[in-house]
Amino acid sequence: MPKATVDRFEEEVAVLIIEGRQVTRPRAELPAEAREGDIIDLDTGWVDTEATEALRAQVRQARQRAKKKQPPPGNFDL
Repeated sequence: MPKATVDRFEEEVAVLIIEGRQVTRPRAELPAEAREGDIIDLDTGWVDTEATEALRAQVRQARQRAKKKQPPPGNFDL
């Protein structure tokens, strides 16, 4: 099943990520409940709630890992 991630909305256009490529579609072609970060099943046109929640869990875990990382020692400005 091909899937797309809703990256963002720009007025009446939805920006989707499909297999690493950015594509646009009219917002009206997506389900009314679609939000940024949702995964859309392109075969059915529905929000895949299980895949969306799995992606959100991965993002939460990555954020937690990033918070735990310590800056390198030393005194310098970036």
